[in-house]
Amino acid sequence: MFAPRVFVSMIGALGVFALATFILTGSAWTTFWQTLVCAVLLQIGYFVAVLALVWKAGKERRAATVDQSRSSTSSKIDESDAKSIQVSNPPRHLNS
Repeated sequence: MFAPRVFVSMIGALGVFALATFILTGSAWTTFWQTLVCAVLLQIGYFVAVLALVWKAGKERRAATVDQSRSSTSSKIDESDAKSIQVSNPPRHLNS
């Protein structure tokens, strides 16, 4: 969620809402307070959405850390095993 895009979209939505409210009610005062309430609700929704994204990213990061720690402990090679491993295709240099 790119913040400037969200704010421009929010202002556009509030403008359309205010126009529709004014056409329906014919009252500038009613249009003003209903648009203000709508703006507050939009901000609350934006805050909840950002909070959910941060929570989801934190959850994924914790899961990745747990998976990484599990794989690093299970894939460690003993020193005796490492000595017995032989390279079947040694690296070749361009000059040889």
